[in-house]
Amino acid sequence: MAGSQKQQEPPSTGGFELRPAHYPGRAPIDAYGNGGFRFADMSHHGSLLMLPSGIYAWNLAAPADLTLESFSQVIAEASDVEVLLVGTGRDIAPLQEVWRQKFRECMISADAMATGAAVRTYNVLLAEGRAVAAALIAVD
Repeated sequence: MAGSQKQQEPPSTGGFELRPAHYPGRAPIDAYGNGGFRFADMSHHGSLLMLPSGIYAWNLAAPADLTLESFSQVIAEASDVEVLLVGTGRDIAPLQEVWRQKFRECMISADAMATGAAVRTYNVLLAEGRAVAAALIAVD
């Protein structure tokens, strides 16, 4: 028809709802390396954000990718988090002071360490029933 505009519909996903990867629970990490993690009889390629509300894909590949916004979900769940472990890959990369200050304001103790150390510490604190979260950059 002349003068009318046809609205373009979003591409069909075959009836499936596409959502960010999320495991709705807490689980220890069974293995890490080769660019990902194994937990709860599953594997995930890429970095992870492990929170009291569940385990989420975390779209970061290196410490240089970290921003305060990267931790927005941690801050949103601050009332349920005592300790945040930040696995920064193969090597330790310090957390910026502005981030540390924000975590202190939220009553979160944040520690940066190599991803392997963060995984081991996360598993121990989780087994102890502590209010722990982990932000883990995958390693090869």
